[in-house]
Amino acid sequence: MIVTKTEAVTKTKYKVYVDEQFAFVLYKGELSRYHLGVGDEITEAVYEEIREKVVFKRAKLRALHLLNEMGRTESQLRMKLKQGGYPDDIIDQTLDYVKSFGYVNDLEYARNFVDSRKDRKSRREIYMLLCRKGLPEREIEQALEECYGQDAPVEAMKKLMKKRHYDPDTATYEEKKKFMAYLMRKGFSYDDVRRATDA
Repeated sequence: MIVTKTEAVTKTKYKVYVDEQFAFVLYKGELSRYHLGVGDEITEAVYEEIREKVVFKRAKLRALHLLNEMGRTESQLRMKLKQGGYPDDIIDQTLDYVKSFGYVNDLEYARNFVDSRKDRKSRREIYMLLCRKGLPEREIEQALEECYGQDAPVEAMKKLMKKRHYDPDTATYEEKKKFMAYLMRKGFSYDDVRRATDA
């Protein structure tokens, strides 16, 4: 195997191409330590050592750092690692590693997300937000079934009424119509809107 190209990512980080294919990102010091310059030969043993002891190790640390900052879905974590220049198979290994400790659990993430928003957002709005985070549909549906109770839409709408200083007892017909349209645009069903505004 031959190093065919090194491409600067930053002043200290370089993309390394082996046999014309992107292999990994290394720091300047690591290039020197492994004697990797354009045209240099790299043995299978050294190649695997770099991937295992340098790149995979770094990917694990990066993933743990990202998860320490905030909870993330598998899709979000994959995207972040991809942006960091990690090869796909290393990303797969890293995700398997963090999932083995329960650090990434899409269903649990979805449950927490629904629980923290069910009192101010419609079921449909929560569903769309979770879809954008790359969560699988079955996890979203399960979390909504478990966490979004029958009274949740009415409670959420009551909070929106309070926030927008809407009083159904003193509202004019036009104000009521306008507010009901606003709630339906937020994803609440007509029946739930009627229940909340009548209540």
